[in-house]
Amino acid sequence: MIIVSDTSPISNLLRIGQLPLLQALYGSVVIPESVYAEISALESFGIDTSWLADTKWIAILPVGDQALVERLKDELDPGEAEAIALAIELKADRLLMDERLGRQVAQRFSLKVTGLLGVLVAAKQDKLIAELKPVLDDLMTRAKFWVHPELYRQILQDVNEGDSAHSS
Repeated sequence: MIIVSDTSPISNLLRIGQLPLLQALYGSVVIPESVYAEISALESFGIDTSWLADTKWIAILPVGDQALVERLKDELDPGEAEAIALAIELKADRLLMDERLGRQVAQRFSLKVTGLLGVLVAAKQDKLIAELKPVLDDLMTRAKFWVHPELYRQILQDVNEGDSAHSS
């Protein structure tokens, strides 16, 4: 299975100490060079990313089709543009991306897209995490990841944690 990721799923899981979920779910993840650069920039916020260059389960690959990247950069940031172009090149099984516009563009290319919340639901379904609510709350408070209150309730219901009330 080939999984390509944009910056957001990796950086947000890193912020809450849940990055190993990606390896547990997918085995390995491929990121383009600009996503590597964006994740490395987290160092300036005091987040250690030195391990990234040496990790065996995250592969950093260049994008071959730079013309496509340039066209995509008319609509998207470099990380999103490269992640979509790389997913197309590798015929990826899934693209991990959160940003709405990026997801819409990826779907125009018939890519299967999963966001961070979908990753967390899959981790709960695969019993990699016992409860989703504390991880979701951590994501919202520590990583400042915004989740619409209705979506929050729906996700918890979907994984049978629906009795939990949302507190902002």
